[in-house]
Amino acid sequence: MAQTSSMKLLGARNMTCIVERMEWNNKMDLIAYGTEKGEVIIQRLNWQKIVTFPTPGEDVRVRSLSWQMDETLLAVGYSNGKVALLDAESETIISGLIYEDDIKKVYFSKVINSQETLGTYTCNVKDKHRKFLPKLQPLTNIDPCLKTLDQKSFPKGSPCFLVVIMRSGKVHLLLLGALQAGSIDLTQHVLHPEQFDVYDVRLNGDFNAIYALLRDGQQLKMLHFHNQVLQECMAPMLELATHCAHILETKNYINDTQQCLTEAWETVQLEMDNKLTKYANAQPYGLISAHFLELHVFGFATFEVEEFLFDTLSEKGFKKIANSVDLSLSNLQGLVFKQLNAASINMMYFLNTIAGFGRMSHFFESLISPEMANEAMRACGAFVLKVYEMQKTIDTLVYDMKLFHAWMIFTILRLSHQEIPDDLVLTEEENIALADFLCAMEPELEDRSDEEEESEADLLSETPPPTRNKFNLERVGQYFENAQLTQPYTKDPSQLWEQMVAENECINHCNLFVPHDKQLSLVQQREKMFNAIDAVFHKPTESISGSFKLASAVLCADLPPMEPGEALEDREFVTCSYYVNENTKCDMLALTISWQEAMILEVSRAGDCLLRCTKIQLQPGIFTPALHEDFYHLRFVDLQFYNESALSMLAQTTTSAPGIRPHSYFIQFSLAAARNQSTQHQMGTLVKLKEATVTHSIHDVADGVAFKGLDGVCEMLAVSGSRKVATVLSDRKRKMTIFEMEVEEEEDDTEMSQASFLEISKESVLAGAGDTEKVET
Repeated sequence: MAQTSSMKLLGARNMTCIVERMEWNNKMDLIAYGTEKGEVIIQRLNWQKIVTFPTPGEDVRVRSLSWQMDETLLAVGYSNGKVALLDAESETIISGLIYEDDIKKVYFSKVINSQETLGTYTCNVKDKHRKFLPKLQPLTNIDPCLKTLDQKSFPKGSPCFLVVIMRSGKVHLLLLGALQAGSIDLTQHVLHPEQFDVYDVRLNGDFNAIYALLRDGQQLKMLHFHNQVLQECMAPMLELATHCAHILETKNYINDTQQCLTEAWETVQLEMDNKLTKYANAQPYGLISAHFLELHVFGFATFEVEEFLFDTLSEKGFKKIANSVDLSLSNLQGLVFKQLNAASINMMYFLNTIAGFGRMSHFFESLISPEMANEAMRACGAFVLKVYEMQKTIDTLVYDMKLFHAWMIFTILRLSHQEIPDDLVLTEEENIALADFLCAMEPELEDRSDEEEESEADLLSETPPPTRNKFNLERVGQYFENAQLTQPYTKDPSQLWEQMVAENECINHCNLFVPHDKQLSLVQQREKMFNAIDAVFHKPTESISGSFKLASAVLCADLPPMEPGEALEDREFVTCSYYVNENTKCDMLALTISWQEAMILEVSRAGDCLLRCTKIQLQPGIFTPALHEDFYHLRFVDLQFYNESALSMLAQTTTSAPGIRPHSYFIQFSLAAARNQSTQHQMGTLVKLKEATVTHSIHDVADGVAFKGLDGVCEMLAVSGSRKVATVLSDRKRKMTIFEMEVEEEEDDTEMSQASFLEISKESVLAGAGDTEKVET
């Protein structure tokens, strides 16, 4: 057996906890691994930790890790159904998805090559909105993590799919991590759903089909589903997904702005209530308005008002309160006028663009419903009107509060016989406006009907006093409640359009005009807009999901029956790896079909519908020369494609003798050398590989395999052909060992025996975990 690759030990570390998943970045020297605590840690090749992302909850496990191609974005699937997109560069959580079932696997597809897949449609409006729309200003009052999320563009990096595989058999496709690009329930395509398990689901290299490796009863199958919509509409989907990502980003910005608005409003209430609550709560409902109105009109102050003005407050104290309230209201005005208004206009722009796409039925007929897009635009227009309505309400409150503050200072100076500055004297128009404000300071409570009589129980029970609406601040606060407005915005008689709408009800029912529902709060109008936007993106999900058609079923092997309560190691061992070979235009799938047998499938995408199968086993064949005793008792532990020409495998010895520690081996298998042992099949409705393939021993593949003995009981493997590294987990997944692959010959790297390899491995551990070690093998 000739050596097909050489390895150099870079170092080994004993980890502080059990490592359950690990994945190399294909471009940078970054490896991500998930621990038994649910943490995700990203570190460099020299063991330097970059960032640690905490677990999303108690007893949550990391199910899967996947790096986006050539990017620092990492997708993580958790056992609680959460999928998180983590950015190693900014050390932040970009976004998250929540599903109701346990995650089996998540992964990023290869990059979608626009030159090959866009066809006749050209994405010529990507990011053109930056020329017309101002950049949304950062929210300084929001949490730093959320602020980073606002400033980051959602569709980061090259376009690709994010595929989420659930343990229940449901598979979800997301384009750019934003657009729900279809789903499929694999249990609807099997004969024995009661004995079902899914191992992996992969998109093919042309993005028009998926391969599903699953268990159906006692058979291991690979199902091939073709999708016509994905084949014909990839270019429009990319366009739609880009705008969907911008819309989701704008939705997040609107939500965060609403949170800032609520906090700013609570600050206004706090400043108003800080000194005035004690006085207001001591007065019967309606008396505050009456006392202030009497003081304003007749200049007479009651004893309670004088006590409040001179004992509780003072001119200096009230000026301080007035400045704080004015500053808080100014922040509130800025959030509405700048952030919220700009975000609503951005949303209108994106929805208008999608509505325009819907009119190009040749490209977008299966993706966009023009009626839904127009309805979303009308809902967004209603939200814009609601923002304008709230802005006018806040402006009115700001004007009234400034008059109230000036009058209070004027009154304090007048009653204390001090000199009154000229700027505090109100004009006749301002006096009328102040009187209206004082009259509406405490709105009248709803009168009970004379026919209603209070029961004896009601009389005996202690009913709490009515909720105070001090200074009628609920005129603005009602917009932040998820309930209809108690004081709707009054119509402006000077507005001819409002008068025309009131006189012609048909205008409200016309789809050409934006409705203005004055009874809804800002929260309700926002939810109505979001629901209309979600309805727009139901169409692509339904179209793509309904287009999955089972084209072929490949029977790979027979499996033992699933017995309840039986341990996993007593049943079958199935693990797999997938690779897209662009050079030969084929999709490659390597899988173990038992503890000693594996299968390498190559599906051609050149149009000939050919399937190449190479079936190998670890046991020596009948014509295999005599080998070391260990090679007669090997079983698979893990496998992974190193690149398009090599398959890396991890194996262990099996022995029944007590007290003997198993030996582990790293195996590098040449795919080119094994193709002479493969069989070819035509992809049809049903392909039975068991009856049409021959199993070959890997020891009989000339110049095709290289064995490397490893120290410890190894249980997991992670390799990267682009980075030329391999990582092995051993000692119950608590020890991580990193190797450099394809070492040049001038580095004096020669073939080594198993014993020398074990000795060097032990020396690296004893040398200390603090330094990165490089030992030539």
